[in-house]
Amino acid sequence: MNDLIAAIATPSGVGGVAIIRMSGAGALGLARKMFSRKGEFTPNILYPGTIDAGSFSDYGMCVYFRAPHSFTGEDVVELHCHGGTEIARGVLKRALELGARLAERGEFTKRAFLNGKLSLSAAEGLGEMIAAGSQAQVRAGFTLYQETLTKQGKLLQGELSECLAQIDADLDYPEEDLTRESRPAIAARLEQVKASLMALLAQHGAGRKIKSGVRVALVGEPNAGKSSLLNALLGYDRAIVSDIPGTTRDLNEGTIGLHGVNFLLTDTAGLRESADVIEQEGVRRARQAILAADVIVWLKGGDMPDFPEGTPVITVGAKSDLARQEGCDVLLSSRTGEGLDELRELLYEKGFGRENDGAYLLSERHYRALSDALAAVEDALAAIELLPELYAEDIRRAWEALGVISGETANEAVINEIFAKFCVGK
Repeated sequence: MNDLIAAIATPSGVGGVAIIRMSGAGALGLARKMFSRKGEFTPNILYPGTIDAGSFSDYGMCVYFRAPHSFTGEDVVELHCHGGTEIARGVLKRALELGARLAERGEFTKRAFLNGKLSLSAAEGLGEMIAAGSQAQVRAGFTLYQETLTKQGKLLQGELSECLAQIDADLDYPEEDLTRESRPAIAARLEQVKASLMALLAQHGAGRKIKSGVRVALVGEPNAGKSSLLNALLGYDRAIVSDIPGTTRDLNEGTIGLHGVNFLLTDTAGLRESADVIEQEGVRRARQAILAADVIVWLKGGDMPDFPEGTPVITVGAKSDLARQEGCDVLLSSRTGEGLDELRELLYEKGFGRENDGAYLLSERHYRALSDALAAVEDALAAIELLPELYAEDIRRAWEALGVISGETANEAVINEIFAKFCVGK
């Protein structure tokens, strides 16, 4: 895979600059046919000049990255033209006319992976950064892009390889009964691998929150101040506020960012018995929101409902400008703003947690691979008193599962699926 590909690497539409990227054999030769510079191209230098698109010309720049010191590991050339839709399309069309072919989705990054410039999980981290809907996802994606997960996976693979090497040595000299001596050391090493895998898997919940947001249910009796609180947190009027109990019949939602993490706020219908069919449906949806919540904000009033076990609850004494309630985590007035900053910090601490700032286990694929590795290690430990040939097979399964993360053992279908999520120019 070294044929010459080309694509527009910048978003379509009017802008200051558009970039047409080419990668593969003959990239520089094609660029010379389109760009006015006649002298040598020193790699990594931007040269100004005229870009010939055939039916028109544009003044822009050209830069050459020589293999293997480029993103893809191949010869790469970028033409920087003015950012009009027709200009970029015209320059790309000319490149295709001169022998390049249109790149497939994610093909530039796929070539970088196939040429050993980055691992599969690092490529996924790059994709997470590009698609990020929050600063936390950018941070987590960048950590993946830096090969952090791949390095940990390879480290654990090394530990498993040491176990397999010891088992092979034992089997080569059965008359010396080495298995009896090595088995405790192998078991201890497997226990360390197991602990490391469990620590990585523990990040999965935080990774889900980074990608999808922390779900917050604002809960209380009718007229407790939930809608006012939603509006105050959002900074604009999202929900109707009224002194008439039961005004909120459906779920009102909005999103706020706290320390780079998105929090999805849901204003629920007041919890009470009602003969009104519509209000009953609102209460039913409120209970669904409570079950799905990562953190519950209970606006104190009456008896606290039985919330799901394990879900953090923040008790709020609302309308503090009218009356001060006792036994609350925070006293709050949506009218004066008292307690809003304190509530935001509590939401972050209880709903996400500062210890999760470094979480980067964002992909279900990574979670499944680590889970498979953990299951195989546990099988090996369970069989450690049996024949070494048996638990050696379990250790190999764990090694292969970890290889799925870096791409060492990932099949072609998985690889293609991952890169198909990228845009054409990346």
